[in-house]
Amino acid sequence: MSAAEEVVEGHQAVEAVPKRAMTLGTGTSLVVLAALLIAPVFVKNFIIFQMTMLLIYGLAVLALNILTGGSGQFSLGQSAFYAVGAYTTAVLMEHFNVNYALTLPIAGIVCFGFGFLFGQPALRLSGVYLALATFALATAMPQLLKLNFLEHWTGGVQGLVVTKPDAPFGLPMSQDMWLYYFTLVVVIAIYIFSVNLLRSRSGRAFMAIRDNEIAASAMGVDVALYKTLAFGVSAAITGIAGSLGAIAVQFVAPDSYTITLAISLFLGMVVGGVGWLPGSIVGAAFIIFVPNIAEGISKGLSGAVFGVLLFLVIYLVPHGARQVAILGQQLAGKLRKN
Repeated sequence: MSAAEEVVEGHQAVEAVPKRAMTLGTGTSLVVLAALLIAPVFVKNFIIFQMTMLLIYGLAVLALNILTGGSGQFSLGQSAFYAVGAYTTAVLMEHFNVNYALTLPIAGIVCFGFGFLFGQPALRLSGVYLALATFALATAMPQLLKLNFLEHWTGGVQGLVVTKPDAPFGLPMSQDMWLYYFTLVVVIAIYIFSVNLLRSRSGRAFMAIRDNEIAASAMGVDVALYKTLAFGVSAAITGIAGSLGAIAVQFVAPDSYTITLAISLFLGMVVGGVGWLPGSIVGAAFIIFVPNIAEGISKGLSGAVFGVLLFLVIYLVPHGARQVAILGQQLAGKLRKN
């Protein structure tokens, strides 16, 4: 039975992809979670900050994975949604004194509407043309944030300074550690939501459209609705990541959200494995740490070194971290048999 047939009402629900294609095993997940919970206790605040940014970029890559790996739509405009989420939080916190935690769902709702509306005209586009349209959105966003009539709210080219929150209830931990754990809780909640979404009827509709849009439409899937819904959900999650990023960095400015960020997120998705949600954190680690490694090898040729490292990763592991995980599972299975 095709993925399109699975979403037809009255048919028995069958998972469009194997469970392990989207998640880690229970044991592996618990080990990773334990490592994420314990690690901040043994490292300095700067490392905790880097780990927080790793989670935030991983969340943004996951959002893109839902859009591209889930529904098959290419986007180079995620930096625009990231910027909208970041500025929503910055404006609400600094101009209206809204609690930082409450700004996250508001940013998500704003970005969902933004992404859903952008998805309407994008319905006429697909493939490289859709990528170009989203590329134009990402290119225009920093300039839009600098407009004079928005300067009172956005700070124009100077940006806005965001106050980093203290730990609540007098908890004995630094601001960086509290924000890390707060971010971890948000990321885990959204990760669970994303897995359940892709396993639901809507998720099977996304994947039916990804596999064959014409067949999905013929089997009764509302292609227009689900394609715009995928854009909206992806934009909402990216906006929440942007909100967390604004709080962590304590500063927002238009030039922080250029097309370079959008390309980096797309690169992270490819390295992590398109369609494999746990790979989002691996892709985020690549785009955060590999440039620093390249600069450590050669400051003058850091760009060239980064390109060589990227080429090696794509050549050796063409399907990203997902391929490594599959090979690891196969090896573990053989060892158990022996």
